[in-house]
Amino acid sequence: MKRGTSRKLTKAQQAEIQALAALPDEQIDTSDIPEITDWSGARRTLLYRPVKQQITLRLDADVVAWFKASVPGGRGYQTEINRVLRAHARRSLEHP
Repeated sequence: MKRGTSRKLTKAQQAEIQALAALPDEQIDTSDIPEITDWSGARRTLLYRPVKQQITLRLDADVVAWFKASVPGGRGYQTEINRVLRAHARRSLEHP
């Protein structure tokens, strides 16, 4: 999405928004936009991108080989290492 200014709302659009804002929630028809209750297939990476920091890290060759072998085609092994480290960090925060 490009940053910048949006077009100003027309008087009719402003009146429609004000009328909707004045309605109680239960009077607004949302049947054409059903609520999603199952987020199991959601992917965080589509909207959220954590800040990455490039570092040099020395790992044992067998560890790197295992991670490369554990992902299809060896692609994404660094992401998998990051995921495992994040899970470990979370567990250690929950159970110090």
